[in-house]
Amino acid sequence: MSRRRPDPAAAEAPGATLATAITRLDLKARAEEEGPARAPLRWPLVRRLWSLTTPYAGLRNTLLVLTCVRGIQLPALPWILSAVIAGPLAARNWPGVLWGSAGFLALLLFTAVTFHYRMKLSLVLGEVVVQDLRRDLFGHLQKLGMRYYDRTKVGAIISRMTSDAEALRQGIQDVVFVSLVNVGHMVIASLIMAWYDLPLFGFVLAMSPLIWAIHRFFGSRLGTAWREVQSSMSRVTATLAESVSGIRVTQGFVRQERNAALFHELVSDHAGYNLRASRLSGVYIPLLDFNSQLFLAGLLVLGGWQVLHGGLPGFGGEQSPAEQAATFAALVVFIFQLPPFFLALRVVARQHNTALTAMAGAERVFALLDTEPEVLDEPDAAAPETIRGEVVFDDVSFGYDPKRPVLHGISFKAEPGQTIALVGHTGSGKSTVIKLISKFYLPTGGRVLIDGIATPGLRTEALMAELGIVLQSNFLFTGTVMDNIRMGQPSASDADVVAAAKKLDCLDLLEQLPEGLHTAVGERGGALSLGQRQLVCFCRAMLADPRLLILDEATSSVDGLTEARIQKALNVLLRGRTSFVVAHRLSTIRHASRVIVLDHGKIIESGRHNELLREGGVYAGMYRQFIRAGEAAS
Repeated sequence: MSRRRPDPAAAEAPGATLATAITRLDLKARAEEEGPARAPLRWPLVRRLWSLTTPYAGLRNTLLVLTCVRGIQLPALPWILSAVIAGPLAARNWPGVLWGSAGFLALLLFTAVTFHYRMKLSLVLGEVVVQDLRRDLFGHLQKLGMRYYDRTKVGAIISRMTSDAEALRQGIQDVVFVSLVNVGHMVIASLIMAWYDLPLFGFVLAMSPLIWAIHRFFGSRLGTAWREVQSSMSRVTATLAESVSGIRVTQGFVRQERNAALFHELVSDHAGYNLRASRLSGVYIPLLDFNSQLFLAGLLVLGGWQVLHGGLPGFGGEQSPAEQAATFAALVVFIFQLPPFFLALRVVARQHNTALTAMAGAERVFALLDTEPEVLDEPDAAAPETIRGEVVFDDVSFGYDPKRPVLHGISFKAEPGQTIALVGHTGSGKSTVIKLISKFYLPTGGRVLIDGIATPGLRTEALMAELGIVLQSNFLFTGTVMDNIRMGQPSASDADVVAAAKKLDCLDLLEQLPEGLHTAVGERGGALSLGQRQLVCFCRAMLADPRLLILDEATSSVDGLTEARIQKALNVLLRGRTSFVVAHRLSTIRHASRVIVLDHGKIIESGRHNELLREGGVYAGMYRQFIRAGEAAS
């Protein structure tokens, strides 16, 4: 193999874009999957989100009561302290100080208990709601047809189940109840301060919008900055995972230095997002702290003027000693109430940003839940107990996009028990024919009839119960070989599974695995070879014992020796069933009842293997090519 040395200059060339690099994620596609980060607060959406708590009304209502209680407790604590300092302590009343301290400690204990249960119940409510939501999402996904999955990226679906569901959790367990606690805190604190000194409380109200504006200005930018940090980190981790998985290709094509340069740029981007977020935090947090201290200084100036001069300028004159004591008490109350008041204001502003994120997640989650499953059955669709297996295509046309049909006027008939081979070049329409038989789609023109019933009039469950499919890239679920074979018939015993493998003459191959039929297949079957995976899927189909059988490139991953061993077993599998076999290796379809040759969505030849060879047409030419390539059986 000739190899070219990587050009470091090219990797570092100005203007080199990473958007087309294999190791760089498509940022536009990722943005489409993630959707907008925020959405405005809309009452119908809020009401629907809140309705998720209806099954847990008792838990929710208890939590609401605790939330209201805590909203009163928080400003009551500093009020007791200020009252003790301005009252018994200023009057040197030691018993009063002790009683005030005891009252403070009692309320503090009550507050701690309330806080414990408020936190616990909110976490429980958020968890049970998200659990139900994910259950409903998964159940709904099972009902959606193939058309939905063909046009929707897996990443978008996973995002609905993970990050968007988590955003809803935050909206329910944090935004609502944390905001209520802090709004209650602000209301009670405002009433206390207004009761003690209304003019001085006017100064507090005048300063509140400034704190809110600072938080809104920096809070929205910080939220965006940290989301960019998370997004860039996900690109780094995804690229790392992809690079490790593809290390053989990387080293085989001497791409180490180039990939390292690309990864370095990704890490630099991530560092840049981190620095931007850190710079914003470095301005925002000290600014908030400065403003809080500045307001306290202003409060001391105005309150001190009141105490020393008998009220704010324009709000009073000389005061009696009792009035001066009341003015001093008010100043102490304000000093204790103001910091937590502004803290509650900042928390509410922060929760507003979280609420916008939750609204965006709710929009996407509910949009998925509102996606109507494609209707494949007529209202009065039949559900026969058994299917004979007669399949008729009557002038069938179909297009995944109605404006771009991929099948044109397909007509043929498969009698019960026949094996129909579908042959053609890539893109000829073979797999589409299979999808129509499987009722993953309905034809856009003409009819597909099974036992004389058009597929819309045949209940999907009844068809699937009599249908077995073995594909080229079969999916194995995490579990053992036994578990995956048993998926063809969940009620089957271990002996039934062993019998199915024996019928296919592959039991010895499966028993050679480290733990035999109890060998774990790994994620997506990664612990097995391609051939072993397909043997498992053959056994699954055999165990299911369907009347209709579809083999789509089913032996393409099986080596020649293994294929020869299971060819006779396949005859057992196909016997008595209506079978449709799609294969490029023509040796696997020589004994088919009928061979249908497709080209650009049309049938161009049809007949038995030997007949088509004698005609010397397209099929004969394909067969000669395989003979020359050494692919056909001797």
